[in-house]
Amino acid sequence: MPLRESVFVVDDDPSMRSSMDRLLRRHGFDTTLFDTAGALLDHGKFYTAICIILDINLDGRSGIEVRRILAEKGVVAPVIYVTGNDSLASRAAALASGCVAYLVKPFAAQSLIESVERARIS
Repeated sequence: MPLRESVFVVDDDPSMRSSMDRLLRRHGFDTTLFDTAGALLDHGKFYTAICIILDINLDGRSGIEVRRILAEKGVVAPVIYVTGNDSLASRAAALASGCVAYLVKPFAAQSLIESVERARIS
């Protein structure tokens, strides 16, 4: 099995996806980008993921639901949630799902990089 080598970024907002891609690459991370939950779920090469950055509100699906589906498939890659619609219920559900971090948009670039670094060593 190959080493974990890429940060998977799942966000239906093209500008957000592009911004995270540039930031992560500038800090030396390879990225694999997905614009929908379906594209991520169909990908299948989860063993290559350092972590999965997952938007909570994703093309009509809950990122937390997507995380549950991944777990049922045996995917163990750490998850970092990002959201533009913070709520106590979302935050509680995200934390209960075992995420590495929960970041509210707009978040500081350093917060994302530190979260990915934590995921890489977990």
